[in-house]
Amino acid sequence: MGDRFKTHGDFSWCELMTTDIDAAKKFYSDLLGWTLSDMPMGEAGMYTVFKAGDQDVGGMMALPKNMPPGVPPHWTAYITVTDIDAVAKKAQEMGGTALVPPTDIPKVGRFFVLKDPQGAVIAFIQYKNM
Repeated sequence: MGDRFKTHGDFSWCELMTTDIDAAKKFYSDLLGWTLSDMPMGEAGMYTVFKAGDQDVGGMMALPKNMPPGVPPHWTAYITVTDIDAVAKKAQEMGGTALVPPTDIPKVGRFFVLKDPQGAVIAFIQYKNM
């Protein structure tokens, strides 16, 4: 099994954006036995990392205030890529729409959120340590 944080095309992270952090923490930890670890993110607030056993499997944060009206709480899957800018460019050339352009995440890497030509939304990430 490869390193999901380095393998181009591998699903590497799942993230929940929600309006009720405390309820989501209780629901997922009770349902799946995940342990939780909070990390301050400065102005962005708190980020909660989900662990299954000793492995980080995903995270959670409050639904950002700059989300368009009506966007409900949702999960986002991230796919690892080796060149985020090239993937973003190619995806758009192929008919995809950038919902979030390539954007830096301090100490993590860069991400890009795409709506594919059929309307499905997915995120891509290039980790700093690739």
